[in-house]
Amino acid sequence: MRSQSEPPPVRVLVAEDNDVIRQLITVNLELEGYEVVQASDGQACLDAIRLGHPRVVVLDRSMPQIDGLAVTAALRADPATSGIGVVMVSAKAQRADVRRGLEGGVDVYLTKPFDPEVLIRAVRTLADDARPPRH
Repeated sequence: MRSQSEPPPVRVLVAEDNDVIRQLITVNLELEGYEVVQASDGQACLDAIRLGHPRVVVLDRSMPQIDGLAVTAALRADPATSGIGVVMVSAKAQRADVRRGLEGGVDVYLTKPFDPEVLIRAVRTLADDARPPRH
């Protein structure tokens, strides 16, 4: 149980259509003390962001309904969500894929298979970063 002087845990949204990968990411983040919310597609991700106000979103690039690049574009276009940290995890590993993600507003682009420790470090860095909204 958390003491009253202790800040609430940082909320992270994990959006991944593969149940096993989504659970793997969730467990690793929860072990680090993050509060994790899950979504299995891009539309559910956007809905969860509006309801839950996460500090960081970890999302797959290829998801049903709305892909990760479109989710990122929607986040960056809205002043209320433009400062949310975005970690993209994708099987698309070509240099052009990574560049497109970063140019599209992704903060960190990791390719599958990924090292959970690298993912945790990326989330920690973005969660600790007091980021102003992007314009």
